[in-house]
Amino acid sequence: MNNIFRNGLLMLAAGAFAVSCADYNETDGFRAEADPSFVAPYSDLAPVKSYIDRNQYPNMSLGAMLKVSDFNKQELAHSAVVTNFDNISFGSTLMSGSIINSRGVMNFLDMMDLLDHVDEIGYEVYGSPIFANANQADSWLEMLTAPIEIAVDYVEGKTVNFNDMPVGAYDGTVVKGKASIVEYDGQHVLRINAAPVPGQVNIIEGFEVDPLAKYTVTFWVKADKDATFNVVFSGNKVAGAGPNETWTFKTGKWTKIVVEAQSAPGETEGYLRIENTLSAIIYVQKVEVGYYPDNHRQQTAKEKTDTINYALNAWCDGLMKINQGRIKTFDLIDEPIDAKAQLENGMCDLKHSTEKIFWQDIIGSENYAPEVSKLASAAFERHGGKPEELKFFISETGLEDAKKMESLNYWIHIWDQRGAKIDGINAKLNLSYSEDAATQQANVATLEQLLANLASTGKLIRLSNFDIIYKDAAGVSVPAKDITEAQRQKLADYYGFVIKSYMSKIPQDKQAGICKGNVADTSDPVGLWAIDGKKDWVRTATYKAFCDALSGK
Repeated sequence: MNNIFRNGLLMLAAGAFAVSCADYNETDGFRAEADPSFVAPYSDLAPVKSYIDRNQYPNMSLGAMLKVSDFNKQELAHSAVVTNFDNISFGSTLMSGSIINSRGVMNFLDMMDLLDHVDEIGYEVYGSPIFANANQADSWLEMLTAPIEIAVDYVEGKTVNFNDMPVGAYDGTVVKGKASIVEYDGQHVLRINAAPVPGQVNIIEGFEVDPLAKYTVTFWVKADKDATFNVVFSGNKVAGAGPNETWTFKTGKWTKIVVEAQSAPGETEGYLRIENTLSAIIYVQKVEVGYYPDNHRQQTAKEKTDTINYALNAWCDGLMKINQGRIKTFDLIDEPIDAKAQLENGMCDLKHSTEKIFWQDIIGSENYAPEVSKLASAAFERHGGKPEELKFFISETGLEDAKKMESLNYWIHIWDQRGAKIDGINAKLNLSYSEDAATQQANVATLEQLLANLASTGKLIRLSNFDIIYKDAAGVSVPAKDITEAQRQKLADYYGFVIKSYMSKIPQDKQAGICKGNVADTSDPVGLWAIDGKKDWVRTATYKAFCDALSGK
């Protein structure tokens, strides 16, 4: 690559920049590595965040999203973010699903590292959602709300004594081979033949099975030589201690066999089947079956509520204990609205689940935000945070849909009335630029209506996931590897338009800022930097568009 300066010494020696490398990369005493590579015509631009007029836009901030692992490496991506953006967010990587294991153990090591580092350099973090439906500690919540073990008594079931049956054909189920009632060893017994076809015979049957119960089947057998056989209980093969998990007994005396098993999934018919091998003819004297009922019961509504309240407190306390007041702004709740479920008044309902534990299903929809904001606020203050500095946002996607936007506003109004602390809305964007003029006109109209709707809420407004996909006239996405300079410029111009629209349509005292989803290109040309080769970053037209738009040009 030509004309790229990869470190501060080369930049300074070139004498082509208005600021020195040290000034460029200095953030409250922290000296970053050299900013990503410079190529004309964008080499004379200062850090993006420096173009914001802080007097005119005192609340405006520029954020970027990065993985915790990439930030903690303190390499190129870290330097780009710290140098050019006011704050950083980490998406789902600081949510409970990434921190709490199935036993409730919380691993905050990565969070501790990054918070210690931002403390050192005087940087800001926008907190990951504290509560959500996705990326939660599902296995922990399931464990906490699982049925409770209780003491149960053994229940005696069916007994079959073959001595009570007449000699002759066996009227039980014979799947394969032969079985009959014969006189043997001074009594009537069930004989299961071994040849010419190994017998498969139900020695007891005709009882219903509880799929959660553990059954005990006891039977007495004898053979004229050592015997080996398989056992199946209600569709479930039961492993024995013999070779290849078979059951065995020695010749010469009556042997008591005890089988403990549960039925196979979906089985309702109770039976125990002997699958005889060619080893010996087996004689069965008597069979008894009994069971222990399921030794669990569902938690009561009060127990579940108490359990979830414990989990809420434990998670908030653990999070804020590590935080120590350093992260001051959080997404309180992430994506609560279910656009496919409507209430009787026509508003969208919150998300609910019959398969997973959702906080709101236990707390109640109307109490959701009030309760979790109260607990999180108390934990923040308890562990050194200043209450007046704390801000909570509700983050949601798809707010360009008028009904979803109206529904979110409806729920926020209910939560506000019940005392919730909700300072703002974090609108997750899903933007694209189209070469088709009519489509692009519709894109612009949708964006402007979204901003108007957000402004009307009176809340602080933050835009996140600020990545714009480039689409050709046919609606096909153009990948970063194929985009032309002319197309990149059109994309950059639209980035600038969105920024200026936000700064003009959202009242200045309600501007909580914009957060870039990806600072460098992915497979899509979404970055302020393109990636040349495997590691070099090169400023794109989007970098300049950010600088111009933030400066008011």
